[in-house]
Amino acid sequence: MHITSLAKAARMKRLLLAPFTMHRRVLGMIRREARNAREGKPARIVAKMNALTEEGVIRALAQASQAGVEIDLVVRGACALRPGVPGYSENVRVRSILGRFLEHHRVWYFENDGAKDVWLSSADWMGRNLFRRIEVAFPVLDPAAKKRVIEEGLKVHLADNRDAWLLDATGQWKRARPARNGRTHAAQDELLARLAGGASA
Repeated sequence: MHITSLAKAARMKRLLLAPFTMHRRVLGMIRREARNAREGKPARIVAKMNALTEEGVIRALAQASQAGVEIDLVVRGACALRPGVPGYSENVRVRSILGRFLEHHRVWYFENDGAKDVWLSSADWMGRNLFRRIEVAFPVLDPAAKKRVIEEGLKVHLADNRDAWLLDATGQWKRARPARNGRTHAAQDELLARLAGGASA
């Protein structure tokens, strides 16, 4: 119905649907983290996607950074938000994982004062995804599934220091390196090992 008719989009209890509600709700969740940070509540954003280019989302993330929200972004391709710019995005960190496999999943994490909201989505934070396509995002509600998504969809990628490239404030990408005498972490290898061993998190 949403694709083939001009009918008004139905109200959905849990799903975010582009181009109807997703952009507004994403901005709302980012701004909530900024508000929580200003009030001294736990506030953090971690998001993994293929691209980040939508101006409204970038503006909201920069404002959240200025409010004190710690933001980690794993962006495989284009990222129009420069991290680490003093007074603008100094609490933002951006990395890209370039390993054996093409990364393609989208995961959003919002601390939400300890509630730890996790979303899975088909959409990147790009204008074409948020405004010109039918895309969906849904919350992960089961506690065990949420834990697994956080561990395997986000944390393991943030720890990668072999296949990760880090974006700096000048717009240059630099390869991540293990600390001296430190352990090497490769997200894709570690996930393959977990799969082979039957580990779930």
